[in-house]
Amino acid sequence: MSSLDPIRAAHLLPRVDALLVDLLRSLGPADWETPTLARAWKVKDVAAHLLDTQLRKLSIVRDGSFPDLPAPASPAALAELVNTLNREGVTVYRRLSPAVLIALLAWAGRESGEYHASLDPFADAVFPVSWAGEDRSPNWFDTARELTERWHHQQQIRLAVERPGIMTRELYHPVLDCFMRALPHAYRRREAEPKTMARFDVSGECGGSWFLYRERDNWRLVREPGGTERSRTVIPQEIAWRIFTKGIGRDAARSQVAVSGDHELGLHVLDMIAIIA
Repeated sequence: MSSLDPIRAAHLLPRVDALLVDLLRSLGPADWETPTLARAWKVKDVAAHLLDTQLRKLSIVRDGSFPDLPAPASPAALAELVNTLNREGVTVYRRLSPAVLIALLAWAGRESGEYHASLDPFADAVFPVSWAGEDRSPNWFDTARELTERWHHQQQIRLAVERPGIMTRELYHPVLDCFMRALPHAYRRREAEPKTMARFDVSGECGGSWFLYRERDNWRLVREPGGTERSRTVIPQEIAWRIFTKGIGRDAARSQVAVSGDHELGLHVLDMIAIIA
């Protein structure tokens, strides 16, 4: 059975970044201090985080300037390290004025966009996509992950300040497709008979269908349905991104998700996280 196609997302980064800059320029002083879904972070904190991560990644992957830090020995250690770096970055960059933050985000977005566009999509990325269980990933996957980060943090800001979202098929469907690449890793401990299929539908114009197929001893995402469908899970597009980025509680998500067939198998997707920390 055929695997999914690569996600080509480099051309979307400048689009998302331009929308962010336009959004931030439209904010008033009170908007910057509005709480967001990102737990303790306000709008300014999220903007500071986006700046920090872009500058940090450019320094490492483009310029080869690696921080003098011990290599994480486990996924938990990686999450702890990332959380620490994120906190430190937000602490520093939220001190900047909105005008300076916006100017630096515009510059960082251009530099990052040019860098990702220059990469061989099938060469090895500097950082693997760990939330998909990979210890080696192609550049196209890392670039798609970059899109998910910028898209979902911008969406957090838009929800907080009650501005129209960026839930368009052009921008949101690739984000969903990237998130769904975590399914085999998320289900790695769920046993099932070979040729079992679990189907996941995201409803709405930005959504689609993803098919998780059980081979002899592992799960694999496949392009077309096959085998015996054991469960079908339907997730509204409005909450799909929030499920995979810790933006909604499991109980609240469960009340909006429909499952037919094996409920336990289908609902396990609510525990899937497609961010590191």
